[in-house]
Amino acid sequence: MSHRHTIMQVLPRLVSGGVERGTVEITDAIRKAGMKCIVVSAGGAMIPHITYHGGEHITLPVHEKRPFKIWKNAGKLQQLIKTHHVDLVHARSRAPAWSAYLAARRAKVPFVTTFHGVYSLQNGMKRKYNSVMAKGDRVIAVSKYVYDHILREYKIDPTKVRLIPRGVDASVFDPEKIIPDRIISLTKQWRLPDEERKIIFVPGRISRIKGLDVVLRALTQLNDIPYLCIMAGSDHGHEEYRTELEQLIVSMGLEGKVRLANSTSYMNEAYSLSDVVLIPSIKPESFGRVSIEAQAMGKLVIAADHGGVRETILQNETGYLVPVGDADALAASIRFGLNRDEETVHAMGVFARKHIQHNFSVLQMKEKTIAVYRELLG
Repeated sequence: MSHRHTIMQVLPRLVSGGVERGTVEITDAIRKAGMKCIVVSAGGAMIPHITYHGGEHITLPVHEKRPFKIWKNAGKLQQLIKTHHVDLVHARSRAPAWSAYLAARRAKVPFVTTFHGVYSLQNGMKRKYNSVMAKGDRVIAVSKYVYDHILREYKIDPTKVRLIPRGVDASVFDPEKIIPDRIISLTKQWRLPDEERKIIFVPGRISRIKGLDVVLRALTQLNDIPYLCIMAGSDHGHEEYRTELEQLIVSMGLEGKVRLANSTSYMNEAYSLSDVVLIPSIKPESFGRVSIEAQAMGKLVIAADHGGVRETILQNETGYLVPVGDADALAASIRFGLNRDEETVHAMGVFARKHIQHNFSVLQMKEKTIAVYRELLG
């Protein structure tokens, strides 16, 4: 009987976020490819998602950043590689990647990394710490923006780097699959008015780098349009900025027109209630999942023209890209977006959905990742 390959994925924790979601998606892909999957992390609420998709979770404090702990975890991972006959190790974050790299090298198994973001390189120590992400036998970049960053900042053989954009599951983000109860719940939560108003949706953390004050400056130019702007996201660690935004809303005369809401797990329904979705970040996003989710839901996306987001939007066809931090340009684009006739809204929506299914499906992301594994496993 031929040997069934075992893949080990290593990440800091299984709480929530892009890295975690990617790990769950690849766990599913590994099982469907007829391989075994082991996930090592310090644990978290998403462990059941791993087991549901046929993976086995092992808890180790691989989130630890202290050199001694990293070294200790490397020994434990090496032992796991041996016990579970692991054929390939895939790391998605720096601290666990150091432990995984050392373990994989000692055990002589292939090592893969995924660059989920662009890490800051302020000093030599930091650069050294980040460099582990470029030590993979294959290095996966989640966007062209990240891909270019890797080749520019790290001495790495370009033939080892693979561009595999993150994907969205179009069977989940589907306008046909709206749950009415969730719509009712969001309508209450957001206190949506009975009268007809255009909904401008800005999902994402309430933090300065997300450019929310740029949105407020843009909205002051739209007084003739009946709209309601929902900014939905956690303000954890950014409470001062939230207070600042609340004061700006009052001083700019935007009371009753802008709501700061908590993040919601009903993203499908949130997109469906919206007329336009904004991604105004002043710091470039490495990929920008909101952009592909909103387009998969047939929604117009207006985003700051930088980072990975610009790769997912077709200018004037599925959305609008505006200069970073430019409130006037943002206001003009929102006005344009909200004034489209029904036919244009529909046509752009259908096209956006097709564009995402064709270029940014989760299936493509899974297939390309499995292909990287097979390449190394021979």
